[in-house]
Amino acid sequence: MENNSPTTALEKWGFPLQELYRLAFTFYKQNSGKAIHLSYEDNLKLIAFKQQASLGAFNTNHAPALGVLDVIGRDRQQHWQLLGDMTREQAMEGFIDLLDTMCSAFRPYIEAVRQNRDDTLKSELRRMELEKETRLKREREQQELLEEGYKEEMQRRQLQDALNKQTYQQFKLYAEKQFPGNPEQQAVLIHQLQREHYHQYMQQLHLQNQNQSDTKDKDPENMPPQEQKELDKGKEQSNNNNGSLELANAIEGLQLHSKFQTREQWEGEQQEQREQEQLHDLESVAGAEGAGGGGSSEDYDDYVMIRPAKIWTRPDIQQFKTEVSAGDGDGVITIGHGDTVTVRVPTNLNGKCIFWEFATDNYDIGFGIYFEWAKPVTNEVTVHVSDSDEDEDCVDEDYLSTTEDLESGSLSQDRNTLAAQSAAAAAASKAPISIIVPIYRRECYNEVYVGSHSYPGEGVYLLKFDNSYSIWRSKTLYYRVYYER
Repeated sequence: MENNSPTTALEKWGFPLQELYRLAFTFYKQNSGKAIHLSYEDNLKLIAFKQQASLGAFNTNHAPALGVLDVIGRDRQQHWQLLGDMTREQAMEGFIDLLDTMCSAFRPYIEAVRQNRDDTLKSELRRMELEKETRLKREREQQELLEEGYKEEMQRRQLQDALNKQTYQQFKLYAEKQFPGNPEQQAVLIHQLQREHYHQYMQQLHLQNQNQSDTKDKDPENMPPQEQKELDKGKEQSNNNNGSLELANAIEGLQLHSKFQTREQWEGEQQEQREQEQLHDLESVAGAEGAGGGGSSEDYDDYVMIRPAKIWTRPDIQQFKTEVSAGDGDGVITIGHGDTVTVRVPTNLNGKCIFWEFATDNYDIGFGIYFEWAKPVTNEVTVHVSDSDEDEDCVDEDYLSTTEDLESGSLSQDRNTLAAQSAAAAAASKAPISIIVPIYRRECYNEVYVGSHSYPGEGVYLLKFDNSYSIWRSKTLYYRVYYER
């Protein structure tokens, strides 16, 4: 019976014997005299079972001495002695069985405790399963992100390697001119040029894809609600996969244009298509202006073919400033707050490409390049300072006032007509200007900004250094301009 007692209690009650005994004893202590009303004899038996389970068989030598009038203590010892050599497990079972027999509320109490334990175990198992599913889902998502990032990184490296192969010879020639006999500096410069070239290529590709997607979009205001929801959903999915699609399109674009020897030729073809569209718009504007601009469409054929400029940076800013300040360059200019400086650089008959370099002290500066389609009147580089980056057409009021004949009376009634005719003549005679690089603020106080552009024809380059956004601060500019034969 000693070996079968724990198993019997577990099968009968659903608890191990010791745990069941603890529950029974707790129930007895909490409810004795309240929900449990036992006879004096039954209480003595329960106390005897409790003593046998806790201390073992009764031992006279270890039993405490009793007083002459301690009748209850003597009765408890007698009932304890009656249990003899009963084991502790048997005493626990006797306590549980007697309490179950004497109290009808004991069994429902044990069943309620067991039900609560089972519910707790089930909820704990559900919680563990949910945590496991959440952990597995998170691990799968992280694995997918890692695989997607690895795929994008491989595509990016493949594209960058392809671009580096196409531009290596050109950048190598430029680096040899900048640092002759210094392979280490040449390698650093080539790496910087290739990195800048890659970033510019990706920016152009992103803008091209964005323009294509904008032309395909419908007007959401004129769309039914269902189509508008589908369009928003498609845009959201497109934004989520934007990086991967751009890399894939970039690699595909390189494969489609592999027939060109260099990337410059492909960019030239792309620029040619854009310039053809600009030419069509300019011809439409010229036709609307009247007969005075009738020959402008023929002139535009000579200057609309412009390739994009190349811009990069290099870190030797202190050496560059020292060379320019020492006179080994074009010079140093202080640009006042709110001013814009325009450096006019005419094209050279012996040159085919213009190069520029510039840097500032401590603060950024706006920079852009325009091209004026007019035959240069001088070969000298000139500098012009204005309050804004826009050339304003105005009429010389002093000239108008001195041309009046005082003897024949005032010509004030004809001044408005003469001013309008003069403005129209100035606008008609003004040379067209193309934007090569829009004006953006450049952080050129940490590194030297360098760029080049192939001559689109005969004309004048306008290098714009814009400080019009600065209300209080003047900027010191170091710049250098030269051409390549």
